[in-house]
Amino acid sequence: MGINIAIDGPAGAGKSTIAKKVAKELSFIYVDTGAMYRAMALYLLEKNIQGDEAIATACHDADISIRYENGEQQVILNGENVTAFLRREEVGNMASVSSANPEVRAHLLKLQRTLAKENDVVMDGRDIGTTILPDAEVKIFLTASPETRANRRYLELTEKGETCDMNEILKTIIERDVRDMNRAVSPLKQAEDAVLVDSSDMGIDEVVEKILSVYREKVTR
Repeated sequence: MGINIAIDGPAGAGKSTIAKKVAKELSFIYVDTGAMYRAMALYLLEKNIQGDEAIATACHDADISIRYENGEQQVILNGENVTAFLRREEVGNMASVSSANPEVRAHLLKLQRTLAKENDVVMDGRDIGTTILPDAEVKIFLTASPETRANRRYLELTEKGETCDMNEILKTIIERDVRDMNRAVSPLKQAEDAVLVDSSDMGIDEVVEKILSVYREKVTR
């Protein structure tokens, strides 16, 4: 049985960055569930599939897997490495919509749980501690203010040379928060036994150390 660390939180909280560093520090496997949902969203966008019923039917044709190359996680969609396309804004927005579909969630759930059962993993997403891995030894709810998250996203996009508007980014983040927290299936919320970590005024290394300290307290004491 593997030891599991679940990191949940809203969009732009830095979950993926932090989870990868925590996994590296502990020599755990990092499972990016958000990337899996983004791969599903990419598939739906490429096929121009819209509407709950159509998504529920089509999602079963998307074969999504994870593999590692030179220590880096790669996401494979129907035999093609799509890792480089998953951070697009439209893919993220579609993932927020499609991830609420019960059939989409069921399609990916088995793979995620199997990985966690057989390996020591760090997994991040919206409902890891509440739904995917409710028995995880360590649960973290990582958040930051909407303004902080919007600024981080703005800097990320401008560093890539993309033109973007801060107000639009902030509006999108707030809308996604509302949608994610109020969806009928596995809404975004803090698990009762999760440790809240607000990274608004923390650096990456500080957040990583905080989570490692929680791990040491709960698992190695």
